[in-house]
Amino acid sequence: MLTQTVDRLVGLLPAENIIVITNVEQMAGVREVCPMLPEANIVAEPVGRDTAAAVGLAMLLVKQRNPSASMAMLPADALISDTDSYQNALDTAFKAAESSPSLVTLGVQPTEPATGYGYIQCGPVKTVIDNRDIFSVRQFKEKPDLDTAKLYLQSGEYFWNAGMFVWSVDAISAALAEFTPTLKTGLDEIEAGMNEGKDLVALLADLYPKLEKISVDFAIMEKADNVLTLAATFDWDDVGAWPAIERHFPADRAGNVKKGEARFMECSNNIVVAGGEHLVALVGVEDLIVVTTGDATLICSKDKAQKIKDMVKSLGEEEALRRLL
Repeated sequence: MLTQTVDRLVGLLPAENIIVITNVEQMAGVREVCPMLPEANIVAEPVGRDTAAAVGLAMLLVKQRNPSASMAMLPADALISDTDSYQNALDTAFKAAESSPSLVTLGVQPTEPATGYGYIQCGPVKTVIDNRDIFSVRQFKEKPDLDTAKLYLQSGEYFWNAGMFVWSVDAISAALAEFTPTLKTGLDEIEAGMNEGKDLVALLADLYPKLEKISVDFAIMEKADNVLTLAATFDWDDVGAWPAIERHFPADRAGNVKKGEARFMECSNNIVVAGGEHLVALVGVEDLIVVTTGDATLICSKDKAQKIKDMVKSLGEEEALRRLL
């Protein structure tokens, strides 16, 4: 999916302008699957500090090359097949970001009352670029319950928040300074070290863990009054959650989907992802997600899939506590 994300940009901008922010654990793997990118363009966070810090780090890397540049932040966990429409939408978003000091996001037209996505409420049309309406944004909404999601869908005022942003270096730097001054101060320290020619890996190892941990949506996008959005005209599927598996693998007559070795008896609408040669057998259950790896097993109701992140976080905290004790 990472290489697909990179490949979708070919023709829109050169490879030397594509930067991947990853983590230390996946650094070697990213370099292996992205040989088309210069080695310096693959940068690892020493620890995860959420998306606002990643945005800030990306901004610094771009600023070092061109302080007047515009940049796009594109997650690598979406399936998109219509590359032409994708590039056209991004091109328009760049034009919007370069025509005013705005924070631009691509919104996906909802097709169902999804509860696993954040939403963007559109305001009036702000301008028209490339025959596309560019809307002001009234507000960002967190993942809603089903009844609220139905109201969003019926209103016609909402897009899904795909987490795809375009802005100039100046615009996002100003937003970081206004809404996350503590984070911006930490980023300024990193930038000073970069300007002094210090080794980036050592610099990040020292300063990055001290950065404030906060999402860019919560830190900036939900507070800024200069946010614009345009409708994505391409297909889009966020496969960052396990329920997406059933949209991309065949199901049996009872709606069960498997990847790996699995057997079902009197079951319906389950998702099983079995690692290695491990066999998973389900009897008399429905609407479950079951995932096995070499060292862990996950069992979760489909309607609680969004809670998996919380479980992972709590397990990490428990492991840290054990090490302290």
